Amino acid sequence: TKDVEDPVETADKVGLAALIIHDFQGLLSSDYRFSWDRALQSRGDTGVFLQYTHARLHSLEQMYGNEQRTDANVACLQEPDAIAVLQHLLRYDEVLYRSSQDLQPKHLVSYLLTLSHLAAVAHKTLPVKGSAPELAQARLCLFQAARSVLANGMKLLGITPVTQM
Repeated sequence: TKDVEDPVETADKVGLAALIIHDFQGLLSSDYRFSWDRALQSRGDTGVFLQYTHARLHSLEQMYGNEQRTDANVACLQEPDAIAVLQHLLRYDEVLYRSSQDLQPKHLVSYLLTLSHLAAVAHKTLPVKGSAPELAQARLCLFQAARSVLANGMKLLGITPVTQM
């Protein structure tokens, strides 16, 4: 494992993400009992999980080159896990519209958590290393798109994505 460049700053960003996601999972107008234990847990649907997923996808990009890929043949992504990520990515604009219409960030939070789960499964089942070059490029493009949408959504919620954990 690599050492984190600035562990204090990273911890601050991860902690803030945990609080924001915990607060924004429900309706803004509803009451709830705040729990530090629940907000800061490292497993489950938390800001920590979003940050971890972003850092992991960023690491994958760094390992295999992080230039924008526009020429990848995504038609070769036929596996169910790849299709699930692609279909979920297509819903991003719909989720942003819904959140803006009713002024509820919970839609975006739910979307990002689902994206993180789908990306985590795909990361395990769709290896880049050892795949045929065309398939590896397509998978890398898929993971790059997932990381980009995840980062964008986190920023909209006021979360600064981390690149190392």
